[in-house]
Amino acid sequence: MDFKESKPIYLQIVDRICNEIVTGKYPENERIPSVREYAAIVEVNANTVVRSYDFLQSGDVIFNRRGIGYFVSEGAIEKITAMRRESFMNEQLAEFFDEIDMLRIPIETIVELYKKRNKQ
Repeated sequence: MDFKESKPIYLQIVDRICNEIVTGKYPENERIPSVREYAAIVEVNANTVVRSYDFLQSGDVIFNRRGIGYFVSEGAIEKITAMRRESFMNEQLAEFFDEIDMLRIPIETIVELYKKRNKQ
């Protein structure tokens, strides 16, 4: 996996696992790869994956059955969507608004482009 310098690796792995859950690769109540298996998949140290799994577990996206492994929690897709929506609204959207203000792009232009894009 290619990692970006601007974001911690464990959070990039969190994003990847969330994408895999949302797209159905790992359905709710189904097992996900073990820490070692996932570390091999993304070619990182197992401790990094442990940190990613801990983060997801604290958000109730996955849960651990001792001796069996990690599983996708019931309602994980809704939790992921809510987390991402909040992040988008609080971080990315603010940066977007700052950029269009700086470039003096009228909001009407943005709305028009958005409407065009949704028609396609």
